[in-house]
Amino acid sequence: MGNQLLKGICPKCGLPYEGRPALSRDDGKTLICPDCGVREALESIGVDVKEQDEILATIHRCMEE
Repeated sequence: MGNQLLKGICPKCGLPYEGRPALSRDDGKTLICPDCGVREALESIGVDVKEQDEILATIHRCMEE
């Protein structure tokens, strides 16, 4: 797969995405949207949903600049 950019629907959140997919930590083979990939990583270290939302908002804001 490499640096392949994909357009698709995330099987985890059901939302459309465009970009490099993440590999789900749940099964190690399912491609999910980048946001769900970040959420899975943050969840694995005990970050709660509210803080995940704040972190993702920061990432999105920085990517727009």
